[in-house]
This record gives sequence, structure tokens and C-alpha cells, in this order.
Amino acid sequence: MTAKLLGGDSTDLTSTVGYDSIIQHLNDSRKNCKEFEDFLKERAIIEEKYGKELINLSKKKPCGQTELNTLKRSLDVFKQQIDNVGQGHIQLAQTLREEAKKMEDFREKQKLHRKKIELIMEAIHKNRNLQYKKTMEAKRLYEQRCRDKDEAEQAVHRNANLVTQKQQEKLFLKLAQTKSALEDSDRSYQQNVTTLEKIREEWQKEHIKACEFFETQECERINYFRNALWLHVNQLSQDCVQNDEKYEEIRKSLEMCSIEKDIDFFVSLRKTGSLAPAPVVYENYYNTQRNATPVRSPVPVPISR
Repeated sequence: MTAKLLGGDSTDLTSTVGYDSIIQHLNDSRKNCKEFEDFLKERAIIEEKYGKELINLSKKKPCGQTELNTLKRSLDVFKQQIDNVGQGHIQLAQTLREEAKKMEDFREKQKLHRKKIELIMEAIHKNRNLQYKKTMEAKRLYEQRCRDKDEAEQAVHRNANLVTQKQQEKLFLKLAQTKSALEDSDRSYQQNVTTLEKIREEWQKEHIKACEFFETQECERINYFRNALWLHVNQLSQDCVQNDEKYEEIRKSLEMCSIEKDIDFFVSLRKTGSLAPAPVVYENYYNTQRNATPVRSPVPVPISR
């Protein structure tokens, strides 16, 4: 990867195309971490809200409140476990917030370390570009001095037999001046080229170090991001397992629910006796008046449940 990053810049010494591409990728990577961090926070809000709603539901909503005996116990277990499920979602929300904070800390730590390298590279780029500009200006001046010297020599040769002695002296003086100016510009140009080469070597060395650092950071980030995703999925799976354990407690309670026991319990609790009311018989008014002897009530008939 490093070799690919090193080859990112063009042959133009002042170009930062490759470097800028790396920095853009790292910025995008940091943004991706931030998006996952925000995702965890949003999921935490959802989990907490769902957990609180479940708890409120289990505590406030009637659910078979007049049931008796074993079915009542099963319903009590049911409501308690629903409450526990709600508590579990609230705990998961807190865990997700902690994971989001870890992602934020990791992201900011990488940003801080990266900033140091970026500042170094910005300074080197600035120094390199300034020296390149100075070198190109020295080159332009050197080339102009070369043209001036060539023109002065041509003027001497053209006018060798056409001008006076005094005019020839002026031409030779001008030629001498252009040669001196050329020598000065040549030295300045070479010095600037030498300085630029030193700066170029320093830039290349620091560029390689920066690319190696950025590659290491990106490897760490991808590994951290991948592990964070893996952990998140494991947390969701664990929450499902824990919820199923709570639901299993409800199923176990329902297995202990007995229809016969609940019926017997209700009969025992609400029974009014084992005898049914006696039949109501017809009584003739006149016969009743003639027979002063009171009529005994029929014997009650026992009834079964």
C-alpha cells in the first residue's frame, strides 16, 4: 500500500495530488467512524425508549389480574420477565453509549496524531514551493542574462569594422558587464538548484514517513472499526439470548399451570355449599287454609360439582 501511496503525486515537484488524495481518504475514514458512532447513539435511544415502554406496560397495563392459582402465578412470572426484558434493553442502551464513546475517543486520538504529521507536511510543502519558485525565477534571470550576453557578443562582431574606437569600447564594456551579470546569475541559479534539491530530498523522506504513518493508522482504523461492528452484533445476539432465557422462565411457569388445580381452587374459594335449593312445590290456597298444619319443606337434593 505504501508504494502505491508514494506514487500518488505527479512528476510536477510542487504537485500535492497524491498527498491530497490520501488526506481526503483519511478524512472520509474519520467521517465513517463518526457515522457509526452516531448510529450506536441512535440505536441506544431506540433501545432505551423500548425498554422503558416495556417496563411501563408490565407495571401499568392490566393483564389477567383476576386470574387465580397456577395461571395467576404464570401471569406474575410473565409480567416480571417482561419487566426484566425492558431492563435488559435499557442496559443494552447504556452499553451502546459506552461503545460509541470508545469509538469517539479512538477517532479523536487518531485525529490528534495525524495533525502533527499534517503540520510537518504543510510546512515542508510551503518551503518546497517557495524554493521552487525562487529557483524558477533564478533560472529565468539566468536565461535572460545568457541572451543578453549573446546579444552583446553579436553586437561586437557585427560592428567590428563599422564603428569608431570609442563605440567599440562601449560595446566591449557592455559585453563585459553582461558576462559578469551572467556569472552572478549562473551562481545564484546553481545555488538555488542545490538548495531546492536538499529540500526535495527532505520532502521525499518526510513524505515516505507520512505515508507509512498514514498506512499504519488506516490499518488500525479498519481493524478497530471491524472489531467494533463485530462486538456490536455480538451484543445484540447476547441480548436476544438473555431475552430468550427470560421467556423460558415464562414457559417453565406455564408448564406448571394446571387446569384441574385452578378449577379446584376456584371451587374451594367460592363454594356456597354442597346442597342445591329444594324444589318449589305448588300450594293450593284453600287447602292450605283448611289444613292448619304447616307443610314441611321438601328435603334439599344433594348435587355434585
